[in-house]
Amino acid sequence: MIRSLLPVAALACAACTQGHPQQEHPQTTVVAPPAVPGGACTKEGLAALVGKTRSEAVAAEALRLSGAQTLRWIEPGQAVTMDYREDRLNLHLDAQGKIERAGCS
Repeated sequence: MIRSLLPVAALACAACTQGHPQQEHPQTTVVAPPAVPGGACTKEGLAALVGKTRSEAVAAEALRLSGAQTLRWIEPGQAVTMDYREDRLNLHLDAQGKIERAGCS
């Protein structure tokens, strides 16, 4: 019985080996662009955004008021990352798409 399983085991092991060497691919490192000086988000003036409906014009105004480089719209129940980014403005929306609150993170 064992002698009949030996060729099957050898065949299975041979199937797991590489017949040809793999080509090596050079590793690449992606470097994020440097942060823009003065791109930190500030909360002053953001209260004026509360109650406004989500739009590109409101997004542009929010970025101008806050000094942030990026904006994130957060809808009710939406999962978001908890990482802190000083250049990001978060605009929390209600079910009608109106801004409930604004904050930096």
